Amino acid sequence: MNLGKYLSWHHFSRLPSAWLLLVQLLILVLAPLTNDSVTSHAVSWCLSALALLLLATIIRNSPIYTGFGLFFVVLGLGLSSGVLFGFDSPRVQVAAHLVEAVAYFYGAAGLLMYMFEDEYLTRDELFAAAAVFTLLAWGFAFLYSVCQVWYPGSFNAVASGPRSWLELLFLSFSIQSGTGLSDIVPLTPTARVLAALQMFSAVMYLTLVVSRLVALQYINHLPKDKSK
Repeated sequence: MNLGKYLSWHHFSRLPSAWLLLVQLLILVLAPLTNDSVTSHAVSWCLSALALLLLATIIRNSPIYTGFGLFFVVLGLGLSSGVLFGFDSPRVQVAAHLVEAVAYFYGAAGLLMYMFEDEYLTRDELFAAAAVFTLLAWGFAFLYSVCQVWYPGSFNAVASGPRSWLELLFLSFSIQSGTGLSDIVPLTPTARVLAALQMFSAVMYLTLVVSRLVALQYINHLPKDKSK
C-alpha cells in the first residue's frame, strides 16, 4: 500500500528531477554493457529516450517553459530513433547530438531558474542540483562528440578512430568535477574552447548553486518572530 502511494503519479510529478537523475545514473552504470549487440543498443536508446521524456516534463514545469524547449526534445527523440534504426550517417549523428545538447542545456537552465525562484529548501532542490550537474555533463559530452566529427583528431587517441561516447562522457565528468582524472586531452582549438567553457560553467555552477542552497537552508532555520 505504501509502495503504491510512493509510485503514484502525484509523487512522480513532484520529483521529476530525482527520476531524471536516477535514469541518467542508470545509463552511466550500464554504458559499458550497451556497446556490442542490437539488444544492448535498443536498451541504451530506451533509457536515453526516457531521459529526454523526463527532461520534457522538467521543461514544462520550469519558469522558462516554451515550445522551443519541447521542440528540441521531440526532435532529439526523432533523430536518435533514426540512428537506432540504421540512419547513422555522420550528418545524422551530428544533428542528433547537437539537438540533444541544446535540450539538456535548456533543461539545466530551467532547473537553475526553478531553484533560484524557490524561497525554501526542499528535497526537490537537492535532486535538482544533482540533476543540473549531470545535465551539463551530458550536454558537453554531446558537444565533444560533434566536435570530433567536425574536426577529426580533436582528442588524443591510442587508436586511429574517434573516442567512444563513454570516453567523451568520462572526459566531460572529469572536466566538470575538476578532478582531472581523464587520460583524454583536447588537441584542436575548438575542443579546447569547449573544455574551457565547461570549466567555466562548472566553477560558476558550484559557486552559485552551493551558495543558493546554503542560503535556503539558512532561511529554513531562521528563528520565528515571537512578536507576531
